[in-house]
Amino acid sequence: MLPNKRPDDMQRITTPELANAFIDEQVKQIRAQVGDKKVLLALSGGVDSSVVAALLIKAIGKQLVCVHVNHGLMRKGESEQVIEVFGKELDANLIYIDATDRFLDLLKGVSAPETKRKIIGGEFIKVFDEEASKLKGISFLAQGTIYPDIIESDGVKAHHNVGGLPEEIQFELVEPVRLLYKDEVRVVGKALGLPVNMVDRQPFPGPGLGVRCLGAITRDRLHALRKADAILREEFDNCGLASKVWQYFIAVPDMKSVGVKDGKRYEGWPAIIRAVNTVDAMTATIEEIPYSVLNKITQRITSEVEGINRVLFDLTPKPVGTIEWE
Repeated sequence: MLPNKRPDDMQRITTPELANAFIDEQVKQIRAQVGDKKVLLALSGGVDSSVVAALLIKAIGKQLVCVHVNHGLMRKGESEQVIEVFGKELDANLIYIDATDRFLDLLKGVSAPETKRKIIGGEFIKVFDEEASKLKGISFLAQGTIYPDIIESDGVKAHHNVGGLPEEIQFELVEPVRLLYKDEVRVVGKALGLPVNMVDRQPFPGPGLGVRCLGAITRDRLHALRKADAILREEFDNCGLASKVWQYFIAVPDMKSVGVKDGKRYEGWPAIIRAVNTVDAMTATIEEIPYSVLNKITQRITSEVEGINRVLFDLTPKPVGTIEWE
């Protein structure tokens, strides 16, 4: 039985040396646990699943089978980065599933946030289940469970990277970073040689852009959101805000306002900037963004993104506003 409590004397992993010692220890433990059997991992491209994937590749190589499901609600370049880093650079045993049409067809006309979340989570399980059933000889399931997940769920994590597997799929779990905090996972990821922009990736909800394309998702508005969000991230990188802000993103609501382009009136969506700092995600403060940066982001989004004609800045802390809009 894996421990659910972090030992009181466990040293916080803050340096490459401590990370390498942890990696060496986990490689031995993984090899002892797994032997010559195969391990399945749902690789989202997020920090936790990416670090677990890199750790398992180091320990057992091709015995690990990674499944990356692109639900069409990823940020710009994220699925491509998973393929580049794990499929090419680390030569992982990677199965890539482009399920964009499947997810977006199911979400058509659905505006209730909780219904959207359930559709995305439920369909993810189905897609993953279908792929798992095609594979032979899988004995273990790897997951990116980290210590805050255990604390919050009193030892049973309700929402793993996989989203919760059907009861008929029974695997023994491999959870090598289950006693680490997020900052420690990042240090370990860097020691494993993962790209900094993957390891320092900000928190991203399971339903992805599905809860930032507010209301019923349409492909054209989702495309505009993805492009606007990429511009925001690029400009935050350029001005040094990326390392100072815990989470920042664009939300695009299902509403239009009148604007002017090429001397003609036209209707477009607003892009809403959200940039918050927090320690525990229970409360959040608003990061001050220099006006010159806001001005540049506005100019770029309104000129480069088809369909968006206004940029707004959300000044609401938590409470009263939640971090995500939906």
